[in-house]
Amino acid sequence: MHLSDFDFDLPESQIAQAPPAERGTSRLLVLNRAAGTWSHRRIADLPALLNTGDLLVVNDSRVVPARLLGRRDPSGGQVECLLLRHRDRDTWDVLLHPGQKMKPGTRARFGEGSCAIELEVLAQHTFGRRTVRLCRPGGGDIDEAIDALGHMPLPPYIKRPDVDADRERYQTVYARARGSVAAPTAGLHLTPGLLAELGVRGIERADITLHVGYGTFSPIRVDEIEAHRVDSEIFEVTAAAASAINRAQAEGRRVIAVGTTTTRTLESVAKQHGGHVQPDAGETALFIYPGFHFQVLGGLLTNFHLPQSSLLVLVCAFAGRELVLDAYRDAVKEGYRFYSYGDAMLVL
Repeated sequence: MHLSDFDFDLPESQIAQAPPAERGTSRLLVLNRAAGTWSHRRIADLPALLNTGDLLVVNDSRVVPARLLGRRDPSGGQVECLLLRHRDRDTWDVLLHPGQKMKPGTRARFGEGSCAIELEVLAQHTFGRRTVRLCRPGGGDIDEAIDALGHMPLPPYIKRPDVDADRERYQTVYARARGSVAAPTAGLHLTPGLLAELGVRGIERADITLHVGYGTFSPIRVDEIEAHRVDSEIFEVTAAAASAINRAQAEGRRVIAVGTTTTRTLESVAKQHGGHVQPDAGETALFIYPGFHFQVLGGLLTNFHLPQSSLLVLVCAFAGRELVLDAYRDAVKEGYRFYSYGDAMLVL
């Protein structure tokens, strides 16, 4: 299939620049795959839209305030560092700007006082990527310093600086496992009250982990999408989560994934284990596009995604390209808010 097959027109004014005033008030487009129809609801309607016995699977990864702003040492030139992945005790994969000046041996400093962080470039890679060593000059926990100094890594299409409120709003209410540099945004709509109501209605929940990497924003750069490759991301499925998922499938109950990250994790593990979700941990680079055989997914709660993106391609693989794009065009017409801080879609 061609990349141009996954395009649609979106006015820039509908790209959400901030979350709604209150979490849990977003609009919800409900897409029925079998009927080929959709309706316009609210995220608060979710408990009434799911069935008793459905299993909701969420991604509990926590976003790190991974954007550090500082200066080169000793020249004083400005440096921006985006933490991509923690490799070991003090070594990280990062993006540095301005990258061309940050060669091996270069040093930088972020912040002052007890929470200051010192950086040394160890290795240079392509597209501004570096392997670096981070430390606190006086010793101490580096995560504590990152939390104190770091900025939330808002997506590049949000054209404003981050603010204090983003530390809570660009995070799911059930975020636990530290490691993402982008939020699993479908879960941003869920509130403690909504989750409690789902439980009262007999809708179960299981938590898995996939640490969302910066590659989630990487465009597809090939014309034939089958040739696209996605960056690998770290995941974990616990024994408790695997048991809940397999039990639901054995009993004919739907597994509803909250987000494309959850979907990729479930389907990746099932693909490795003969169609069953087993306790597992590792990395996945699964790219889901039309023609993919889904073995776990019975429904999907997701946000509205960028044109020609791997995330939109995944949704089209599950619900059908023409149906999804027709629904997207109607969502544009109806004034839905798009992308990370935007409205949601439920595909059943």
